[in-house]
Amino acid sequence: MGHHILPGNPPVELILRRSPRARRISLRVSRLDGRVTLTLPRGVREGEALDFARTKESWLRAQLATQPDSISVSEGVRLPVEGQPRLILRGAGKRIVLDAQSITVPGPPEHMPTRLQAWLKTLARERLAQASDRHAQALGRPYARLSLRETRSRWGSCTSAGGLMYSWRLVMAPPVVLDYVAAHEVAHLAEMNHSPAFWAVVARLCPGYHAPRQWLRQHGTDLHRYRFDG
Repeated sequence: MGHHILPGNPPVELILRRSPRARRISLRVSRLDGRVTLTLPRGVREGEALDFARTKESWLRAQLATQPDSISVSEGVRLPVEGQPRLILRGAGKRIVLDAQSITVPGPPEHMPTRLQAWLKTLARERLAQASDRHAQALGRPYARLSLRETRSRWGSCTSAGGLMYSWRLVMAPPVVLDYVAAHEVAHLAEMNHSPAFWAVVARLCPGYHAPRQWLRQHGTDLHRYRFDG
């Protein structure tokens, strides 16, 4: 529906969304990136919903105060790549260079965030395709396609038609975490549910999956702190 600014110090941006399934006005603060969504049921006026948000301002600001600070990607920032913090440096040449301690990005500094994001997405596709191919072969069930998105509510998904979708930010997590998510989604090719049979498939594809699953629960939100929009 649009955006609205709740005045104050600092101002709070509200994302207005109308939902035919909603039964009441609701406010939600994303644990991943701190975005605030104001949901309106059918027939509720926008002004009424904004009045509701104002009555919840104290609660809203308290929730936002617990959110981790975002990190704008730029020279001198340490960015995790495959689970290892790498110092972002400016470099010469044409290619982004990754080593054990740093990641060197050539070109004008104003283009660094978008160029680095594009490079990470390419690396994510490569790593996720490798993991998905390996697990699909072990399972004996091919997938139809693989896509990457900027998702906030889930790390991956599998459609009934065999399409796999992943968050590209998984490439910032340790490789075992990325591998677990790939195994999880590929397992849905056999079990489109979260039944004991499904988890048995996950355990077969990714023995010891509990540890990377717990890592995501504890540290996954940190991967969304890094902003590439300048």
